[in-house]
Amino acid sequence: MLLPVFQDLIKPQWRAVLEKLKFSGGLPVSDLARAVDSSYMAVKQHCEELTALGYLDRSRVPRTAVGRPEIFYSLSLKSDALFPQAGLGFTLDLLEDAKQLLGESTPDKLFFQHFQKLHDKWLPLLSKEDTLVEKALKLAALRQKEGCCGQGGVVDGVFRMEELHNPLQRLFEKYPRAVAMEQRMMEQLLGVRLTRTELSGGRTGQPRVVFEISVPAAD
Repeated sequence: MLLPVFQDLIKPQWRAVLEKLKFSGGLPVSDLARAVDSSYMAVKQHCEELTALGYLDRSRVPRTAVGRPEIFYSLSLKSDALFPQAGLGFTLDLLEDAKQLLGESTPDKLFFQHFQKLHDKWLPLLSKEDTLVEKALKLAALRQKEGCCGQGGVVDGVFRMEELHNPLQRLFEKYPRAVAMEQRMMEQLLGVRLTRTELSGGRTGQPRVVFEISVPAAD
């Protein structure tokens, strides 16, 4: 039931615990140990590790018989990311349906609205920074939180930010006008023009997008 990538990478014992808790809604350690055919202490250890990582919630429930309350584990909200969600295929289908129902330009309007909302969300945060470099570094950090994988810094008077992953990349391939909208949003946030270059990476390199900004000497 977990996403295939997590089935491949996650500990088999953790996977068993997570899937059993997903089906049950939550279990005391003793019941969970029986359900996954493992010892009480081993299951408790796995649950504590997953709780420390934020994937489980820990509580106590009264025993049906005499004794101290029993430890009870259930999935946290963070664990939702481990299970299949409506993803890229759903988004592409939804945009195509919107285009057919509301007109050819509807996807572009939705992308415009998305980037406008990001602009309005991030502008107050960037406004706290004093220099262009500080603003660019802050923007890079905010994009990281949105799922972009990259790094930035100044080399020879140019701020260069390389991104090796963008969650919207597959959508950009289908709706290329959204690329210009994203770039325009970044320019508005920084108050300067920037260049955007897509690099294939060759046979062995990683494809990436490079953003560059000329930095004033004062920065």
